[in-house]
Amino acid sequence: MRFGYACQNLTLGATTGRTVRLANLSDAERVRSAIDANLRDLETILRWSAGRPLGLFRMSQQIIPFASHPAFPYDWEEEHGPALRRIGSLAAGLGTRLSVHPGQFIQPGSPNRDVARRSLAELRYLSRLLSLVQGSDLVLHLGGACGDRRAAVTRFTASLRGEREILRHLALENDERVWTVADVRQAASALGVPVIVDTLHHALNPGGLTLRSALDLALPTWDRPPKVHLSSQDPIKQHGAHAFNITPADFAALLSALDGRESDVMVEAKGKEQAVLALASATPAPEAIAW
Repeated sequence: MRFGYACQNLTLGATTGRTVRLANLSDAERVRSAIDANLRDLETILRWSAGRPLGLFRMSQQIIPFASHPAFPYDWEEEHGPALRRIGSLAAGLGTRLSVHPGQFIQPGSPNRDVARRSLAELRYLSRLLSLVQGSDLVLHLGGACGDRRAAVTRFTASLRGEREILRHLALENDERVWTVADVRQAASALGVPVIVDTLHHALNPGGLTLRSALDLALPTWDRPPKVHLSSQDPIKQHGAHAFNITPADFAALLSALDGRESDVMVEAKGKEQAVLALASATPAPEAIAW
C-alpha cells in the first residue's frame, strides 16, 4: 500500500500547475517558461517525496498548459519530450506512480459535440503525457446524465472506443451526485478499464452499497495495482469539499473495508503531502502499509 497526493507540495512551495492566459498563448517563450518551471518542480517533488512515505503523485492537468488547444504555439512533445522521458525514468527508478485527473469539464460523452471534441483532444494529450512519463492512471468521471442516464453512458463509451492510448491509462471514478460505483463499474466493463472508488463520493452517493461492497466491485477490475481515493469532508463547506487532513475514522473505515487487500491510496486533501504525513504520524501502521 502506497500513499500519495496531488499537484503541488506545500512544504516546498512547488507546483506542477503553472499556466498562462489563453490570450497569451501565442507568446511561445512565456509558455515555455511556465512548462519548464512545472517540470523542474515535478522533479523536485519526486526527489523530495521519495525519501518519505509518498509513493504516488498526481500531476496537474495544466503541466503543459493548453496543450490540446489548436493555437498552442509549438510541438510540445518534440520540445519537452526529452525532459518528460527523463522525469519518467526518474519516477520509475524511485518507484513512484504518476497519474492525472482532469477536471469535470472534460466530458467526452457530452451531447454537445464541441464539448465532446475538445474533451477528447484533452484526453489524448493527457494520455500521451502519461506515456512519456511512464505514468499509470488517467482518472475520469462519467460526467452529467443530461436527463437520460442510459444515453449518457452510451455516448461516453462510444466516444472512447478505439482510443487505444487513452484506454490504456483510463480509470473511471464514482462521483458524489450522479454515478455510483455500481454505475461506473458497468461503464468501465464496457470499455475494459478499471474502477476507482472515492471514499467521500461513495459516502455521499453509495447506491445502497457498503464501502466494502463497493471495493468488492472495483478492485478486481485492475490489471495493475488497484488504487482508491481517500478524503474527508470539510465540516464547514458543502458536501464533497475536501478537508485539510484525513480523519482517523475515515482512514480506519477504508482499512477495514479493504480487509488486507492490496491498494494504493491517493489522498485527496487540501493539506497535500502534509495530510499524508500527518496520517502516517498519527496512525499505528499495520504491517501491510509501506510508511
